[in-house]
Amino acid sequence: MLKKISNIGDCGITCDFGDEVNKETNKQVIKLFNFIQDSVESKKIRGILNCTPSYNKLIINFDLNVIKSKEVIEFIKNSDFSKITLTEKNKLIEIPICYDEEFALDIKRLEEKIKLSFKEIQNEHLNTKFFVYMIGFIPGHPFMGDLDIKFKTNRLETPRVNLPRGSVGIVEKFCNIYPFESPGGWNIIGKTPLQLFDVNKKVTSLLSPGDTVIFKSITKKDLLSFKNE
Repeated sequence: MLKKISNIGDCGITCDFGDEVNKETNKQVIKLFNFIQDSVESKKIRGILNCTPSYNKLIINFDLNVIKSKEVIEFIKNSDFSKITLTEKNKLIEIPICYDEEFALDIKRLEEKIKLSFKEIQNEHLNTKFFVYMIGFIPGHPFMGDLDIKFKTNRLETPRVNLPRGSVGIVEKFCNIYPFESPGGWNIIGKTPLQLFDVNKKVTSLLSPGDTVIFKSITKKDLLSFKNE
């Protein structure tokens, strides 16, 4: 449920759905996100420059020369976006992952922290259907949940300066995938060869908020020979 709408300067607003981080709250964020995108495409509203969803908020930026904050707020308040169904837009995507110890950089640390074996961690990860809460940090970078509470673990005390592209990490109940080489402080349990972001494609990001992800275990040989389409 939308709690409040606040201005961010002259050219932006925040749509606030509360403080909770869960699927139901995030689904409401994504419904509004999809609704605004559809409204822009169908020209029901003009001047919207960008929409950025997070766990429980949606930031909307607009062109002040085309539309004013009051008009955007009124458009949202007078719309019933809650009836939108996510299945119309969102996908189920299988992502290959290699759990070879060469790529599972933090597995020893995790085994000690959460008192589970490497095999148990793999099985739990493979048996979880991950919900994509948002894309952020860097292009194509998904934040997904929810892992079982027994997986709850903190970030690394000292983040790595450079993680390989495709590294799969977990923190608390969340899982992510680094689409590019980048700094990162999540616990790395494996690697995917799948390219998550391609600027040359019409749809640049493989994943979108509201998608569902399942992982499929592959060997190191499979990873090294994998070819992105």
